[in-house]
Amino acid sequence: MTDLKEENPVESNESNPVEEQVEAPKKSIDPSLQGFQLIYEKNKKLINYVGGGIAVLIVAIVYFKMFYLPEQEKEAANEMYMAENLFEKDSFNLALKGGIMVMTPDGQKQMMGFEQVAENYNLTKTGNLANYYAGICYLRTGKFEQAIEWLKKYEGKDEIISSIAIGAIGDANMELNKTDEAINYYLKAAENSNNTFTTPLYLKKAGFAYELSGNYQKALDMYERLNKEYARSEEAREISREIARVKALGNL
Repeated sequence: MTDLKEENPVESNESNPVEEQVEAPKKSIDPSLQGFQLIYEKNKKLINYVGGGIAVLIVAIVYFKMFYLPEQEKEAANEMYMAENLFEKDSFNLALKGGIMVMTPDGQKQMMGFEQVAENYNLTKTGNLANYYAGICYLRTGKFEQAIEWLKKYEGKDEIISSIAIGAIGDANMELNKTDEAINYYLKAAENSNNTFTTPLYLKKAGFAYELSGNYQKALDMYERLNKEYARSEEAREISREIARVKALGNL
């Protein structure tokens, strides 16, 4: 018989090739770069990220100022129109709170009062003005603490209205028997804008408040300034009599 030779498997000395992971070489920075170019290359990702954020912010600001805010301003003015009409008719509670049904170009709707306009459109000039109107409404209806609260919210720059708002806080304090506080606000109102309408008005009110507090010298100072600087104003028409009275009361 033919001997059967046992075949032994031949072990290969060759090992399976292993794939080596080769990192991509980092891009070197051009040594010739200087100044901003060098800074940019070193901080490219951060700069691009920040730059993108700034671009988004600029777009948001432009949209807010050019589109959103003007539209809000228009809406606020439309909403406050009826409240202003009621205010001029001395319907202060309705002007303040709104709630009645009115006809508009868009049909019948419930009108907003000054409070609601101020709260819903607080970013607009009209919403800010609504704070002033709300404060005056509360003053006229005898709610003096609320009047002060709303008048202090008004931040307008109109010389006349801003002076009246400050002076109205003085009026509310007078009604609350806070004479010293009233005097402070009358003086602020008088100095807020030197004009022939509000300045003599609040100089005279300050003088009267000083009289009530028993400070006749200060009252005299207010009346004499009024007589000297605003002699043609309505408040100065009978100021000589006021001057004579405080001089007599204070033995001045």
